Amino acid sequence: MLLTIDTGNTNTVFGIHDGKEWRAQWRTSTATGRTADEYIVWLSELMRMQQMEISDVTGCIISTVVPQSLFNLRNLSRRYLNIEPKVIGENVELGVAVDMDNPREVGADRLVNAVGAFVSHGGPLLIVDSGTATTFDVVDDNGAFQGGIISPGINLSMQALHDAAAKLPRVAIERPEQTIGRNTVEAMQSGVFWGYICLIEGLIDRVKAEFGKPMKVVATGGVASLFDGATDKIDVFDPDVTSVGLLEIYGRNS
Repeated sequence: MLLTIDTGNTNTVFGIHDGKEWRAQWRTSTATGRTADEYIVWLSELMRMQQMEISDVTGCIISTVVPQSLFNLRNLSRRYLNIEPKVIGENVELGVAVDMDNPREVGADRLVNAVGAFVSHGGPLLIVDSGTATTFDVVDDNGAFQGGIISPGINLSMQALHDAAAKLPRVAIERPEQTIGRNTVEAMQSGVFWGYICLIEGLIDRVKAEFGKPMKVVATGGVASLFDGATDKIDVFDPDVTSVGLLEIYGRNS
């Protein structure tokens, strides 16, 4: 069985694939101080709940955009699984070109998404990944990563609004029924939610115009479901893009 670990700035997702299908996926908050010992206790119990054992794991691949977390995740694999993990950006080949000025500075999550989305949906593609940041990444007909856009995520924007304005409360992000808010909470929710829809739609239009030919738009990420049904600019909502990418990259390097 393969253990996949995808560490983002907010959450870390652990997945187990048995060679045919995903057996389980679990999400935990990203904590750079969490040790390998803590991870193994947590992971072992969750695997037993799904009738699996740690000893069943024969491979491990890690993608992280939080460098401080890599030491403990690598120790988890080495110490408790007796496996040298494959790490995106270190000891693996993606199997696709990265057409950037400095390919080494591209985040691991963006590269994994490019592989996963191309495997699942073909190309050319525009991948909209909504998480701590909202990224827009272009993949060409051959699966090559062509670059993209990084903007603040919707949760980050809502948090900044609360932190910077003394009288504005902390509110949940929801899709308002109308654009014009009738109170402060509704006004904040409308500004952030519909503001993000406008950001997404506007950048999709600009990227398509610059790219110069038709492309499929795929949305993924932890908060992508918020936008489902709110815009017709997104062709596919696919929450499994990163998992598929990790599985594919592991296979290419095995």
